[in-house]
Amino acid sequence: MLAEIITIGDEILIGQVVDTNSAWMGQELNKIGVSVKQITSVSDQAEHIKQALDEAQQRADLILMTGGLGPTKDDVTKLTLSSYFNMPLRRDEATLAHVTDIFARLNRPMIEANIKQADVPDGCTVIQNKNGTAPCMWFEVNGKIFVSMPGVPFEMMYLMEEEILPRIKKAFNLSSIIHKTILTAGLGESFLAQQIEDIEDQLPSHIKLAYLPKLGQVRLRLSGTGADEEALEKEIEHFAQQIMTRIAKHVVIDQDIALEKAILDQMEAKGLTLSTAESCTGGYISHLITQHAGSSAVFAGGAVAYSYDLKESILGVKHETLTTFGAVSEQTVKEMAQGAISHFKTDYAIAVSGIAGPGGGLPGKPVGTVWIAVASKHKVEAKLFTFGSKRIQNIERSAMAALTMLLNLLKQDLN
Repeated sequence: MLAEIITIGDEILIGQVVDTNSAWMGQELNKIGVSVKQITSVSDQAEHIKQALDEAQQRADLILMTGGLGPTKDDVTKLTLSSYFNMPLRRDEATLAHVTDIFARLNRPMIEANIKQADVPDGCTVIQNKNGTAPCMWFEVNGKIFVSMPGVPFEMMYLMEEEILPRIKKAFNLSSIIHKTILTAGLGESFLAQQIEDIEDQLPSHIKLAYLPKLGQVRLRLSGTGADEEALEKEIEHFAQQIMTRIAKHVVIDQDIALEKAILDQMEAKGLTLSTAESCTGGYISHLITQHAGSSAVFAGGAVAYSYDLKESILGVKHETLTTFGAVSEQTVKEMAQGAISHFKTDYAIAVSGIAGPGGGLPGKPVGTVWIAVASKHKVEAKLFTFGSKRIQNIERSAMAALTMLLNLLKQDLN
């Protein structure tokens, strides 16, 4: 079954608010067998909302809307739906009692705008919003289902989980949707496709393979649809195993998790620890690692050492190494990694030093020049990378390259 998501609000279109609602809703719909055909964002203007509704019902059976249900004049969704479905507003007494109770508990006066929150199109099913004043409205028109929810994320999530998803499952005979993700690193999208082309050609029509590239890594996602969930899962697993066998040296894990999370899990299972010595990445690698709960089981910490003095005093890089070869050099980055292991007492370390840009390029070392080292207590490996002129991209690429190098070193040591 196909669904469409419509997010309503000028704040989304001008980038003041990031639309996280659609991503979350897409994930939850997918879990129950609903495929999202399209996600559309429109302004707080009646004609735009109506046009989006006209187009959406040509593509989908289920149209989910968020936003524009507040008490102020810029929130026009409810009035627009009343006009669109030719359903005059009526006052819903249950909603009014709910809103009144909220204001009473907050010891705040009710004004006319708050009272009007209880006005709903006469013909919709009202679903109470226990986390807010704006009710959810469910319409069934011409064989289609339209649902209008508040745009506040925690209100929308509550309504979806407790009310909307159960009603959708009851209203439709849903097929199963199964996904299997394989995380790969170190080989580009086109080269991966070339290596597994014959396997992809064997996929039946109900199973698709998607390539999702991201800075030095590619996620391969097998997606299938079918009535028999158990059989579908076995079928997808069969093709996943064929792919992983074919590209074994590039496979990180057969889960949809981040590269650094896969590394953390692998190191934690072996009781290994990690530290970082960062210059041009400015702590970005540490950020990627520590955003994951439980990272302290592996990650001891690290240093952001931009200056020569800090490279020497914190990481133990030799003064003559810096003056002879410079901060952006194989010799320096190796000593940074070894110094991190020695000073922070970890089993492994990552070190990065480079010219992120847009300025700072030197003869023979243009902007985008980055040296990366990874080390264990027994070995250290370094590699030169030449990225582009964009600072943020250079930082992100350096981090991904460093993590991939660490992964490869772990494979060498643990296999």
